[in-house]
Amino acid sequence: MFSSSVSLSSLRPSGEMKASLLILSLLLLMGASTAQMPGFISLDCGGAANFSDELGILWTPDDQLMYGETTNVSVAIETRKQYQTLRYFPADNRKYCYTLKVISRTRYLVRATFLYGDFDKNNVYPKFDISLGATHWATIVISDADTIEVQELIILASDPTISVCLSNATTGQPFISTLELRQFNGSVYFTQYESQFYLSVSARINFGAESEASVRYPDDPFDRIWESDSLKKANYLVDVAAGTEKVSTRMPIDVSADERPPQKVMQTAVVGRNGSLTYRLNLDGFPGFGWAFTYFAEIEDLGPKESRKFKLVLPGMPELSKAVVNIQENAQGKDRLYEPGYPNISLPFVLSFKFAKTIDSSMGPLLNAMEINKYLKKNDGSLDGSVIASVVSLYSSADWAQEGGDPCLPVPLSWLQCNSDPQPRITKIELSGKNLTGNIPLDLTKLSGLVELWLDGNFLDGPIPDFSGCKDLEIIHLENNQLTGDMPSSLSEIPNLRELYVQNNKLFGKVPSGLLDKNLVLNYSGNVNLHKGGNKVSNSKIIIGSSVGAAALLIATIASCILMQKGKKKDQIERTMPSQRLVSSLGDAAKEAAHCFTLSEIEDATRQFERKIGSGGFGIVYYGKTNDGKEIAVKVLTSNSYQGKREFSNEAGFLLLVVMALEVILLSRIHHRNLVQFLGYCQEDGKSILVYEFMHNGTLKEHLYGPQTLDQSINWIKRLEIAEDAAKGLYYISQQLTDKSDVYSFGVILLELISGQEAISNESFGVNCRNIVQWAKLHIENGDIQGIIDPSLRGEYDIQSMWKIAEKALMCVQPHGNMRPSMSEVIKEIQDAISIERGAEAVREGNSDEISRHSVHSSLYMGSQDLGASDHYLSIDDSIARPTPR
Repeated sequence: MFSSSVSLSSLRPSGEMKASLLILSLLLLMGASTAQMPGFISLDCGGAANFSDELGILWTPDDQLMYGETTNVSVAIETRKQYQTLRYFPADNRKYCYTLKVISRTRYLVRATFLYGDFDKNNVYPKFDISLGATHWATIVISDADTIEVQELIILASDPTISVCLSNATTGQPFISTLELRQFNGSVYFTQYESQFYLSVSARINFGAESEASVRYPDDPFDRIWESDSLKKANYLVDVAAGTEKVSTRMPIDVSADERPPQKVMQTAVVGRNGSLTYRLNLDGFPGFGWAFTYFAEIEDLGPKESRKFKLVLPGMPELSKAVVNIQENAQGKDRLYEPGYPNISLPFVLSFKFAKTIDSSMGPLLNAMEINKYLKKNDGSLDGSVIASVVSLYSSADWAQEGGDPCLPVPLSWLQCNSDPQPRITKIELSGKNLTGNIPLDLTKLSGLVELWLDGNFLDGPIPDFSGCKDLEIIHLENNQLTGDMPSSLSEIPNLRELYVQNNKLFGKVPSGLLDKNLVLNYSGNVNLHKGGNKVSNSKIIIGSSVGAAALLIATIASCILMQKGKKKDQIERTMPSQRLVSSLGDAAKEAAHCFTLSEIEDATRQFERKIGSGGFGIVYYGKTNDGKEIAVKVLTSNSYQGKREFSNEAGFLLLVVMALEVILLSRIHHRNLVQFLGYCQEDGKSILVYEFMHNGTLKEHLYGPQTLDQSINWIKRLEIAEDAAKGLYYISQQLTDKSDVYSFGVILLELISGQEAISNESFGVNCRNIVQWAKLHIENGDIQGIIDPSLRGEYDIQSMWKIAEKALMCVQPHGNMRPSMSEVIKEIQDAISIERGAEAVREGNSDEISRHSVHSSLYMGSQDLGASDHYLSIDDSIARPTPR
């Protein structure tokens, strides 16, 4: 799992590498410039001066960055200079970016490392996000002060610069130790998807390594880090088959193929003397689609009658287990590279794989190296990115112009605001008092989504440009500048303009009559040579008066609604009027679709609220039966959060009235087989009540946590089917209401289904609504999914279907909405998990061998859905799914 924790020792040079370093040092003394390879950028974050490390790589400080603070780090087992300093940033709502120069249409490896070392003396492990431009790259989770976290991304540069940004600190402060850029050449890591996807490095393994030291520059001219298979990390390359033996050679290996793995890596290998090589590997960032290749070179001498033939076996994926490898034949000779693989394959988090010799082979399989990368969907970013880049270029030396990154994602620049569209538009520019000079940048007129423009208090001169193309523009502040020329009549063509401030400039001529005719707050004082034309009367006072009057009317309306609650003790008709008026005011649809029950009807049906059957948001649920025999569930809304606070009682009553009215309107519009049917409402005598159909089989809560779980529990596949139905219901709601459903809450439900623990309150497990997410994330991110699985499932599940749901649940509970998946993506993942589970269930019932229960499955062929395809998945056809030699 390359982009997870990397032990400090794994980054150290081997003895042979030190010998190479001696030669390099001699060359340096002779004036050779081998220390800095073309396309290498190595930033020592927080450093003070240039230096060359023991590998011969030149490091430069990041002292050009205007943001953040630097500090020293002391870790006993880490002596490399680049890890003795770091740069850290405030834990605020801003992003902090490094901008690196690149060559467009060239592939690069971008590597960021993080060594905490308790630099803030708080011993609170930081957690924050790293992004490449607008694309969320990874969440950095520090779990050990003395361990280096490494993230690598393979990209095709599309612009002259790239930005690496830190943001969204959940705990601690964002920080970074090193930032590296390594240029590839030729067709290294070419994929047909590279214009839409990056490759996030998940595993790069040197099999048969002679020590725990990694292999990198100068052995690898691209300075990739090849991890040793001797590392004993948790859940890393476990289940090594008996008879696995390391072999090596000193003969040169021809590695002149596409990915060009280093010769030193290809000179070592593992061989399965008993006929097989078996491993289980955790893949950071998966499940998902990825790029997976193996590297083979025949480094043993085979006799005339000896042969080595084997094939890849992926449990549960027979369609990928057909190709037979004959290294010497495929590579067309001994000591030559052969690299078959899959450029587009769906892989799980826990990957089990085996290489097994064929019946006609005399030698067991051999494996030199393996590389697995996950496809990371690029975010195209703000639609106004090029406009802002042009504006920023005019003031490149200003501090506000050096923030870098996409203007809107992952968070907006500090001096602007954006809307929430998938590809955001800029809605506000706020550059007041920033010492701007020259003309107002014409590019600002291209911001079609702009609502507010604040350029006041600067030294801008020249004319006011034509903003009539900014149809949404409402507020313009240009006061206290040195603007000249006429006030353009185009300002009156902005349809939504309501405030215009141009006072204290050097404008002249007449104020356009179109502006005077508009309902507009207009201030043009302080422009000595600017005056009104004709006898037009300014409407600014009228508008201000109207605004105050509207506010007073709103306050009076709210107050009257509250006061009406006090006087509802007269008779039955009077008591029913407030809710009817409120519901009527919010929408006629509710009156047409929802039945208004009287309180006496509710009391008769529930026998004076005799039988409590549950509780939910805002209320308690009772069982009832109407006169016609229909069974109902009655939710009585309460305001417990206000109990003991008399001063809030009126506000609470009004809040419940609004909540009830909104639920009536929304639920009466929704009809779906996976949603409980809404029947009606009642609002009388201080009670706010919603009525639903009664479900005979009890609630999910009762089945997961109720007394019946002592004898039997809902099995895993049934839980998945429940999750699928619930997700479809939520998806339906989001489509009907053109709103985003609560994906976060659904993620919590998925964690409940996995763990059998109640998020609302379950003190016996020490888990409650505030920490079930963190508790589950801690286990899942450490590869310990068994630590959260409900024991009542008794092991009757396929581990890969469990991993699929766990990973998707973590995505659902991401702290920021734009990082969460859509409900259609969640449904697709649940359906894949159900398919896996049904296959595994059939195997279990057929009493197949034990490994099938924990087999790896792959969603290679996405079933069609009426929800629409998701951009997060790549389509796969037969030609792509087959292994491809490179």
